[in-house]
Amino acid sequence: MLTEPQTTSRGAALFLSCLDHAVAQYQPFPHWLLANILPAHLIDALAALPFAPPDGAVFNGQRESNNALRVYFNPQLQKQFTTCREIVDIFTDPDVLERLRAVTGADVAAGRLRIEYCQDVDGFWLEPHRDISVKLFTMLIYVSDDPRLFDAGTDIYDDSPEHNLVASVPYEKNRGLIFIPGAATWHGFSKRPIRGLRQSLIINYVSPDWRAVDELAVSMSLQGDVP
Repeated sequence: MLTEPQTTSRGAALFLSCLDHAVAQYQPFPHWLLANILPAHLIDALAALPFAPPDGAVFNGQRESNNALRVYFNPQLQKQFTTCREIVDIFTDPDVLERLRAVTGADVAAGRLRIEYCQDVDGFWLEPHRDISVKLFTMLIYVSDDPRLFDAGTDIYDDSPEHNLVASVPYEKNRGLIFIPGAATWHGFSKRPIRGLRQSLIINYVSPDWRAVDELAVSMSLQGDVP
């Protein structure tokens, strides 16, 4: 069995390579398309995590309406599942933090790590929205390999009052995107059928004054300061 340092190094090295090959897009706002984000064993383990899709979820275009049902890679979950801990190790790696700053301009090391595991079923949708200002960085990673989900990727909209659809990111296993939340970063998931289980990770670096500390992946800030 691999030791933790070996696993962490392997995962961080793969993600650094992923960033080297990221495809930058600048319309309607800067974002980066990613492939081969996580090691194969981790993306497969993510898909197999023993979590049932949320029961009784409300589909009104806002994830916040189901806050009590959401799953975060907090320290308690990391103790239960090595997969969750290994992913947290990647996104707290100092080399990863520095490369993210170099690629995106976001000083993610000044923030705190928050990772959400999503399982969306038919009926789910998200209205066009911008992430709240205390989110410093957003990355989405698609997890399932179900070919029926080819059109289940994130939608990107323009900054007009109508928020016209500009593009939809293809939903493919171990692919995703990065963007830095800002005034024009409208995104969501337009109403359409979901054929299967839309599994994804949402990775945020958030401001140090993030209030919902139970959602955070580590109890310390990434720069080592006590919160």
